[in-house]
Amino acid sequence: MKGINAVALALTATTASASLVPHYFKRATSLPAVSVQGNAFFAGGNRFYIRGVDYQPGGSSGSIDPIADQSTCERDITEFQKLNINTVRIYTVDNSQNHDACMSALASAGIYLALDVNTPKYSINQDAPAPSYNPVYLQSVFSTIDAFQTYTNTLLFFSGNEDINSVATTSSAPYVKAVTRDMKNYISARKYRSIPVGYSAADVDTLIYQTADFMNCGDDAMARSDFFAYNDYSWCDPSSFSGSTWQAKATYFANFSIPLFLSEYGCVKTTRKFEEIATLYGSQMTPSYSGGLVYEYSKETTAAPADLYGLVEINGDSVSELTDFGTLASAFSNTPSPTGSGGYRSSGAPAACPTADSNWNVTTGSELPVFPSGAATYLKNGAGTAPGLSGSGSQNSGPASVSFASGSSVAATSTSTSTSTSGSKKSAADGRVGDSTPVMACGLVVALSTLLGMALL
Repeated sequence: MKGINAVALALTATTASASLVPHYFKRATSLPAVSVQGNAFFAGGNRFYIRGVDYQPGGSSGSIDPIADQSTCERDITEFQKLNINTVRIYTVDNSQNHDACMSALASAGIYLALDVNTPKYSINQDAPAPSYNPVYLQSVFSTIDAFQTYTNTLLFFSGNEDINSVATTSSAPYVKAVTRDMKNYISARKYRSIPVGYSAADVDTLIYQTADFMNCGDDAMARSDFFAYNDYSWCDPSSFSGSTWQAKATYFANFSIPLFLSEYGCVKTTRKFEEIATLYGSQMTPSYSGGLVYEYSKETTAAPADLYGLVEINGDSVSELTDFGTLASAFSNTPSPTGSGGYRSSGAPAACPTADSNWNVTTGSELPVFPSGAATYLKNGAGTAPGLSGSGSQNSGPASVSFASGSSVAATSTSTSTSTSGSKKSAADGRVGDSTPVMACGLVVALSTLLGMALL
């Protein structure tokens, strides 16, 4: 994703009169929650395929939350409905803001949210992960979970995005996996519904399989990802199942035990015809894959070649549909989601942890960083006040070394070993290319939202 300069946000909730409320706010504002069964997603008893776009007007590393502003999401939901999609991925949100209006609008339009929990200031530093894995960081992550766990159309959470994109950065893998574990433990401890947590990987040929296996290995089920996704740009039209890397990956993942999907796709080396969509939702892929997300909704730069991405161009409140928009809409229209089970597997075994080699610099096996003792209060009392996008950040808030341990490792154990990392300070939240008080407040928001909804019916 492309970065933009950080901007100060001062978003406030506004109440519109019933005559000004868009039509989709007057319909049902709930969707069936999505769960993991075997290696597939299910919603309302039916297999669920992700058909969506990556959505971050302003760029993923910018401090703009597109679903904290009602006018922004209203503007774009109209376009989403034209595409007939069911999912959007958002890379950055402000966890201190209220998202009721936009999440309700998305739900009414039949759209789920796949959400990254990191922000430019609160993320794992892929080059020096140890200091960035700390209670300050986890408080922000947990605050995002608090903010979105009430919505049934919160589809899933990404614990990281492309942190592992070179041999040097493979050492950050245990930290990303620890964040997955911590998020799942937090959701469980807070007695929230079981929202899937997983990782979005960079499609690096020499790392993709080790990364996938690492996220799905070990005896601790809470540490294993609930799904695995990766950003794939290997299909450049005209291409094919065998002409891209899709066949090789489908073969490798034929017995993978958790859901797979493409968290980004849509090569721009050639004119995009989105011919891969027919294959993505066809019989060669559905036994292991659950769809994907097209990169990206809005054009974010004029610099080549990234200027070729984007389905629409946004100018203030105006949206202009680009050529790719119509092409994608046609491709989706011509390729309905499969019916039936799609050949999914209802059970399977975790992967074997990859061994260290010249490409995979992880020597701790299935051991992971021990959950920071300073973050234990969040499991019991909740995350508290969210830092939002204006917080001071967390990447240098931890010690230079942390203890590693096997098992759930919510607290340090006698089997812990110590490791240290050092390096330049770089956030991996930038994307491609480069307490009971909160619970009470949340309940009040839900109650007020329900009353408002009744008044509008």
